[in-house]
Amino acid sequence: MQVVFERFLEDLSESADEQDFQKAMSCAAANLDLAAFAYLSLPTHRSGKPRVISNYPDPWTTRYLHKRYHKLDPVVLRAQCGGHPFRWGSNLCGAGMSSSQRQVFDEAAEFRISCGLTIPIVDRRGGIAAVTFAADEPDPAFLRVAERYEQSLQFMATCFHIYVRRNLSGDRKVDGVSLTPREYECLQWAARGKSAWVIGRILGIKQRTVGFHLDNAKKKLGVRTQNQAIALLASSRSSAVSREVV
Repeated sequence: MQVVFERFLEDLSESADEQDFQKAMSCAAANLDLAAFAYLSLPTHRSGKPRVISNYPDPWTTRYLHKRYHKLDPVVLRAQCGGHPFRWGSNLCGAGMSSSQRQVFDEAAEFRISCGLTIPIVDRRGGIAAVTFAADEPDPAFLRVAERYEQSLQFMATCFHIYVRRNLSGDRKVDGVSLTPREYECLQWAARGKSAWVIGRILGIKQRTVGFHLDNAKKKLGVRTQNQAIALLASSRSSAVSREVV
Protein backbone atom coordinates (compact mmCIF):
# COMPACT_ATOMS: atom_id res chain seq x y z
CA MET A 1 0.00 0.00 0.00
CA GLN A 2 2.86 2.37 0.78
CA VAL A 3 4.27 2.06 -2.75
CA VAL A 4 0.83 2.56 -4.30
CA PHE A 5 0.18 5.64 -2.20
CA GLU A 6 3.57 7.23 -2.92
CA ARG A 7 3.11 6.72 -6.66
CA PHE A 8 -0.41 8.13 -6.38
CA LEU A 9 0.86 11.32 -4.73
CA GLU A 10 3.56 11.69 -7.37
CA ASP A 11 0.96 11.33 -10.13
CA LEU A 12 -1.30 13.89 -8.44
CA SER A 13 1.52 16.39 -8.09
CA GLU A 14 2.20 16.12 -11.84
CA SER A 15 -1.46 16.32 -12.92
CA ALA A 16 -2.53 19.40 -14.83
CA ASP A 17 -5.95 18.50 -16.26
CA GLU A 18 -8.90 16.16 -15.72
CA GLN A 19 -7.38 13.45 -17.89
CA ASP A 20 -4.23 13.43 -15.75
CA PHE A 21 -6.26 13.13 -12.57
CA GLN A 22 -8.40 10.38 -14.03
CA LYS A 23 -5.28 8.40 -14.92
CA ALA A 24 -3.75 8.94 -11.47
CA MET A 25 -6.76 7.53 -9.62
CA SER A 26 -7.42 4.80 -12.16
CA CYS A 27 -3.85 3.53 -11.80
CA ALA A 28 -3.98 3.58 -7.99
CA ALA A 29 -7.38 1.87 -7.91
CA ALA A 30 -6.26 -0.81 -10.37
CA ASN A 31 -3.21 -1.57 -8.23
CA LEU A 32 -5.63 -2.29 -5.37
CA ASP A 33 -7.91 -4.42 -7.57
CA LEU A 34 -10.58 -1.74 -7.61
CA ALA A 35 -11.63 -1.41 -11.23
CA ALA A 36 -14.11 1.47 -11.20
CA PHE A 37 -14.06 4.83 -9.45
CA ALA A 38 -15.89 8.14 -9.63
CA TYR A 39 -15.13 11.52 -8.07
CA LEU A 40 -18.06 13.92 -7.85
CA SER A 41 -17.74 17.48 -6.57
CA LEU A 42 -21.03 19.25 -6.03
CA PRO A 43 -21.51 22.83 -7.28
CA THR A 44 -21.55 25.64 -4.74
CA HIS A 45 -24.55 27.27 -6.46
CA ARG A 46 -27.90 25.65 -7.26
CA SER A 47 -27.54 26.45 -10.95
CA GLY A 48 -23.99 25.15 -11.15
CA LYS A 49 -22.84 21.85 -12.61
CA PRO A 50 -21.06 19.13 -10.66
CA ARG A 51 -17.54 18.11 -11.61
CA VAL A 52 -17.15 14.42 -12.37
CA ILE A 53 -13.84 12.63 -12.91
CA SER A 54 -14.21 8.89 -13.32
CA ASN A 55 -13.48 5.81 -15.37
CA TYR A 56 -17.14 4.82 -15.49
CA PRO A 57 -18.50 4.18 -19.01
CA ASP A 58 -18.86 7.50 -20.84
CA PRO A 59 -22.52 6.91 -21.82
CA TRP A 60 -23.46 6.55 -18.14
CA THR A 61 -21.50 9.62 -17.04
CA THR A 62 -23.03 11.67 -19.84
CA ARG A 63 -26.54 10.51 -18.94
CA TYR A 64 -25.93 11.11 -15.22
CA LEU A 65 -24.84 14.71 -15.78
CA HIS A 66 -27.46 15.47 -18.44
CA LYS A 67 -30.32 14.28 -16.22
CA ARG A 68 -28.78 15.87 -13.11
CA TYR A 69 -29.00 12.59 -11.25
CA HIS A 70 -26.79 13.98 -8.47
CA LYS A 71 -29.94 15.62 -7.13
CA LEU A 72 -31.66 12.20 -6.85
CA ASP A 73 -28.86 9.72 -6.28
CA PRO A 74 -29.29 8.22 -2.77
CA VAL A 75 -25.53 7.64 -2.53
CA VAL A 76 -24.79 11.32 -3.18
CA LEU A 77 -27.58 12.46 -0.84
CA ARG A 78 -26.10 10.37 1.94
CA ALA A 79 -22.56 11.58 1.18
CA GLN A 80 -23.70 15.20 1.55
CA CYS A 81 -24.20 14.52 5.25
CA GLY A 82 -20.48 13.83 5.62
CA GLY A 83 -19.32 11.26 8.12
CA HIS A 84 -17.48 8.00 7.64
CA PRO A 85 -17.10 5.99 4.42
CA PHE A 86 -20.07 3.72 3.77
CA ARG A 87 -20.79 0.69 1.65
CA TRP A 88 -23.89 0.59 -0.48
CA GLY A 89 -25.80 -1.72 -2.77
CA SER A 90 -29.12 -3.42 -2.27
CA ASN A 91 -29.17 -1.96 1.26
CA LEU A 92 -30.00 1.47 -0.18
CA CYS A 93 -32.76 0.15 -2.42
CA GLY A 94 -35.35 0.08 0.31
CA ALA A 95 -39.01 0.95 0.47
CA GLY A 96 -38.16 4.55 1.36
CA MET A 97 -36.76 5.23 -2.09
CA SER A 98 -38.83 7.03 -4.69
CA SER A 99 -39.42 5.52 -8.11
CA SER A 100 -37.02 8.09 -9.59
CA GLN A 101 -34.30 7.06 -7.16
CA ARG A 102 -34.81 3.40 -7.92
CA GLN A 103 -34.52 4.26 -11.59
CA VAL A 104 -31.07 5.79 -10.97
CA PHE A 105 -29.93 2.52 -9.35
CA ASP A 106 -31.47 0.39 -12.11
CA GLU A 107 -29.83 2.43 -14.86
CA ALA A 108 -26.45 2.36 -13.10
CA ALA A 109 -26.69 -1.42 -12.86
CA GLU A 110 -26.99 -1.57 -16.65
CA PHE A 111 -23.42 -0.24 -16.71
CA ARG A 112 -22.18 -2.74 -14.09
CA ILE A 113 -22.35 -0.24 -11.21
CA SER A 114 -24.37 -2.03 -8.55
CA CYS A 115 -22.50 -1.61 -5.28
CA GLY A 116 -19.56 0.27 -3.85
CA LEU A 117 -17.68 2.08 -1.14
CA THR A 118 -18.30 5.83 -1.01
CA ILE A 119 -16.11 8.29 0.86
CA PRO A 120 -17.83 11.59 1.74
CA ILE A 121 -15.69 14.74 1.70
CA VAL A 122 -16.65 18.02 3.34
CA ASP A 123 -13.68 20.38 3.17
CA ARG A 124 -12.85 23.46 5.22
CA ARG A 125 -14.23 25.76 2.53
CA GLY A 126 -17.62 24.11 2.71
CA GLY A 127 -17.08 22.16 -0.48
CA ILE A 128 -18.87 18.82 -0.72
CA ALA A 129 -17.57 15.91 -2.76
CA ALA A 130 -17.45 12.13 -2.76
CA VAL A 131 -15.18 9.44 -4.13
CA THR A 132 -16.79 6.08 -4.92
CA PHE A 133 -15.12 2.78 -5.72
CA ALA A 134 -17.74 0.64 -7.41
CA ALA A 135 -18.27 -2.94 -8.54
CA ASP A 136 -20.81 -5.00 -10.42
CA GLU A 137 -21.47 -7.17 -7.39
CA PRO A 138 -20.22 -7.43 -3.78
CA ASP A 139 -17.73 -10.21 -4.48
CA PRO A 140 -15.39 -11.26 -1.63
CA ALA A 141 -12.28 -9.70 -3.23
CA PHE A 142 -13.93 -6.27 -3.48
CA LEU A 143 -15.20 -6.45 0.09
CA ARG A 144 -11.78 -7.48 1.41
CA VAL A 145 -10.04 -4.56 -0.26
CA ALA A 146 -12.73 -2.10 0.85
CA GLU A 147 -12.42 -3.26 4.45
CA ARG A 148 -8.64 -3.61 4.59
CA TYR A 149 -7.78 -0.29 2.97
CA GLU A 150 -10.77 1.82 3.98
CA GLN A 151 -8.70 4.33 5.98
CA SER A 152 -6.05 4.59 3.26
CA LEU A 153 -8.71 5.04 0.58
CA GLN A 154 -10.24 7.82 2.65
CA PHE A 155 -6.89 9.62 2.78
CA MET A 156 -6.40 9.11 -0.96
CA ALA A 157 -9.86 10.53 -1.66
CA THR A 158 -9.12 13.63 0.41
CA CYS A 159 -5.79 14.20 -1.33
CA PHE A 160 -7.46 13.75 -4.71
CA HIS A 161 -10.12 16.33 -3.85
CA ILE A 162 -7.56 18.88 -2.63
CA TYR A 163 -5.35 18.53 -5.70
CA VAL A 164 -8.31 18.72 -8.08
CA ARG A 165 -9.68 21.80 -6.36
CA ARG A 166 -6.25 23.36 -6.26
CA ASN A 167 -5.44 22.76 -9.92
CA LEU A 168 -8.78 22.80 -11.71
CA SER A 169 -10.74 25.45 -9.83
CA GLY A 170 -10.48 29.18 -10.39
CA ASP A 171 -8.14 29.53 -7.42
CA ARG A 172 -4.75 30.30 -9.01
CA LYS A 173 -2.71 31.44 -6.02
CA VAL A 174 0.99 30.76 -5.56
CA ASP A 175 2.56 31.79 -2.26
CA GLY A 176 -0.55 33.90 -1.62
CA VAL A 177 -0.24 35.73 -4.95
CA SER A 178 -3.02 35.47 -7.54
CA LEU A 179 -1.98 34.57 -11.09
CA THR A 180 -4.07 34.67 -14.22
CA PRO A 181 -5.29 31.28 -15.48
CA ARG A 182 -2.78 31.37 -18.35
CA GLU A 183 0.15 32.40 -16.10
CA TYR A 184 -0.68 29.58 -13.70
CA GLU A 185 -1.11 27.08 -16.53
CA CYS A 186 2.25 27.97 -18.12
CA LEU A 187 3.98 27.74 -14.73
CA GLN A 188 2.40 24.33 -14.10
CA TRP A 189 3.72 22.97 -17.37
CA ALA A 190 7.14 24.51 -16.74
CA ALA A 191 7.18 22.72 -13.38
CA ARG A 192 6.71 19.46 -15.31
CA GLY A 193 9.91 20.15 -17.23
CA LYS A 194 8.30 21.41 -20.43
CA SER A 195 10.10 24.03 -22.51
CA ALA A 196 8.40 27.24 -23.64
CA TRP A 197 8.16 25.80 -27.16
CA VAL A 198 6.48 22.60 -25.94
CA ILE A 199 4.12 24.55 -23.65
CA GLY A 200 3.13 26.68 -26.61
CA ARG A 201 2.33 23.57 -28.63
CA ILE A 202 0.27 22.12 -25.76
CA LEU A 203 -1.72 25.30 -25.14
CA GLY A 204 -1.97 26.41 -28.77
CA ILE A 205 -0.15 29.70 -28.25
CA LYS A 206 3.15 31.13 -29.48
CA GLN A 207 6.43 30.43 -27.70
CA ARG A 208 6.99 34.12 -27.03
CA THR A 209 3.50 34.33 -25.51
CA VAL A 210 4.46 31.56 -23.11
CA GLY A 211 7.58 33.53 -22.20
CA PHE A 212 5.42 36.62 -21.64
CA HIS A 213 3.15 34.78 -19.18
CA LEU A 214 6.08 33.19 -17.35
CA ASP A 215 7.81 36.56 -17.04
CA ASN A 216 4.62 38.08 -15.62
CA ALA A 217 4.33 35.24 -13.12
CA LYS A 218 7.93 35.78 -11.98
CA LYS A 219 7.34 39.52 -11.53
CA LYS A 220 4.17 38.95 -9.49
CA LEU A 221 5.94 36.39 -7.31
CA GLY A 222 8.94 38.65 -6.80
CA VAL A 223 11.50 36.19 -8.14
CA ARG A 224 14.12 36.45 -10.87
CA THR A 225 14.32 32.93 -12.21
CA GLN A 226 11.83 30.39 -13.47
CA ASN A 227 13.19 27.77 -11.08
CA GLN A 228 12.42 30.06 -8.14
CA ALA A 229 8.85 30.47 -9.38
CA ILE A 230 8.51 26.71 -9.78
CA ALA A 231 9.81 26.21 -6.23
CA LEU A 232 7.15 28.59 -4.90
CA LEU A 233 4.47 26.68 -6.83
CA ALA A 234 5.63 23.37 -5.34
CA SER A 235 5.80 24.87 -1.85
CA SER A 236 2.28 26.31 -2.13
CA ARG A 237 0.86 22.96 -3.22
CA SER A 238 2.59 21.09 -0.41
CA SER A 239 1.44 23.62 2.20
CA ALA A 240 -2.16 23.44 1.00
CA VAL A 241 -2.23 19.67 1.16
CA SER A 242 -0.55 19.58 4.58
CA ARG A 243 -3.02 22.06 6.08
CA GLU A 244 -6.11 20.23 4.85
CA VAL A 245 -5.28 16.58 5.43
CA VAL A 246 -4.00 16.91 9.00
